[in-house]
Amino acid sequence: MGRALIIGCGGVGSVAAHKCCQNSDVFDEIMIASRTKSKCDALKQKLDGGRTKVYTAQVDADKVDELIPLIESFKPDVVLNLALPYQDLTIMDACLATRTNYLDTANYEPPDTAKFEYKWQWAYRDKYKEAGITALLGSGFDPGVTGVFSAYAQKHLFDEIHEIDILDCNAGDHGYPFATNFNPEINIREVTANGRYWENGEWVETKPMEVKRVYDFPEVGERDMYLLYHEELESLSKNIRGLRRIRFFMTFGESYLTHLRCLQNVGMTSIEPIMFEGRPIVPLQFLKAVLPDPASLGPRTRGKTNIGCIFKGVKDGKERSYYIYNVCDHQECYREVGAQAVSYTTGVPAMIGAMMLITKKWDKAGVYNIEEFDPDPFMEELNKWGLPWKIIENPKLVD
Repeated sequence: MGRALIIGCGGVGSVAAHKCCQNSDVFDEIMIASRTKSKCDALKQKLDGGRTKVYTAQVDADKVDELIPLIESFKPDVVLNLALPYQDLTIMDACLATRTNYLDTANYEPPDTAKFEYKWQWAYRDKYKEAGITALLGSGFDPGVTGVFSAYAQKHLFDEIHEIDILDCNAGDHGYPFATNFNPEINIREVTANGRYWENGEWVETKPMEVKRVYDFPEVGERDMYLLYHEELESLSKNIRGLRRIRFFMTFGESYLTHLRCLQNVGMTSIEPIMFEGRPIVPLQFLKAVLPDPASLGPRTRGKTNIGCIFKGVKDGKERSYYIYNVCDHQECYREVGAQAVSYTTGVPAMIGAMMLITKKWDKAGVYNIEEFDPDPFMEELNKWGLPWKIIENPKLVD
């Protein structure tokens, strides 16, 4: 039925490729491209033998003039940008030049400053509309499934949603004193930035890790969680009607936070270049090089993730609250696709988003965040492809 070009061959790219091959009724052919072609070739070897034809290519996703000929030669129906957020705009430019649908899982970040904003990508709206193509922003889990859950709650459970708390709990244990479950540079930039949440029409800023809550997560138990800023807050605050407050919390263990504080104190999390032996290096990029590769954590990680949204609002004049969430088991993910649950929970929704575009269940030209589409077909596919969701009425709320 369709072709997908997957740019990026890390943990998320690998999961998305596995899932595309499982879903061969939709994905006839896929191409996996990254800077290191040998990684793509090794993944292709694992995937070969099914009905989906798999191709590989080398590409530098920072260079539009390398991306355009690759897209023109393969002619995909959709490009899945599973590279780094720094490369969103170059890939969007290449998709625009070739009139190809675009999908990503994280918003653009300038490499020199930890700013998580959609403004750079939203600026492409008119151009994509005129070209007759779709850019689907944030088709991972958070952002991604959290937006679909919000659209589903708005469509089926509420007349107005007044409060949303997005809770991201990773209770996996990989056995290392300190490691990150996805790209260390992106992860540490996110965690060390100021927190922010949206309330009564304005942004409220907090210091990093200043706001702590304890929550009892279904199938996981009690965990400490901390308020962070996360990009889906920006789009959901615009797209969910009646919203008065939206926050994002992520769990961290004491060991992780102790190591992180120490690294911060000695300057290792800085993104400002310093001179070392006559040349500039970015401390955070050096730290990334010495930390365990997130892709290597799969066989070691045990435990579960629980990611979801708690909604509070009104239906038929009465106050209502619901918790929609997914629980994922690290070891089950590893047995199925050779990756831990953090990669799995991002790679599966990337495949489903691409599926929505190829099958034209989602079909409108322009640049859209995921909650701007009908959530029902996506929610149905989550149950089929390994991310089943549950709903609890009247859950414990976060104060």
